[in-house]
Amino acid sequence: MTEPAIRPARPRVLGPVVDDMTRCVHYRTEVDIVAIRFACCGEYYPCHLCHEETADHPAEQWPLAERDREAVLCGACGGELTIAAYLETTDCPACGSRFNDRCRLHTHLYFQTEG
Repeated sequence: MTEPAIRPARPRVLGPVVDDMTRCVHYRTEVDIVAIRFACCGEYYPCHLCHEETADHPAEQWPLAERDREAVLCGACGGELTIAAYLETTDCPACGSRFNDRCRLHTHLYFQTEG
């Protein structure tokens, strides 16, 4: 008999999370299923407002040089994406779940941008 594969525990997500797909009180549509690991504390939050309201420090952006860091969590499957991979897609590469394309409006709050 084959034993089931043991899945690693999902990273914890802080802030006012409303479901197990990382939706929060600020953003909770069907496609709001990512959480961002903040550069300042290394903790995942569903959005910049959650971090602002519950962390005891100001947010810091990920530097351009760290685009290879895993800092985005898919709430659907628990997979972690590098910043570069997340910025280049609209769907989770692991499970195919759609991400909210309007999150692009907030890219500068999480990640340094060029120009």
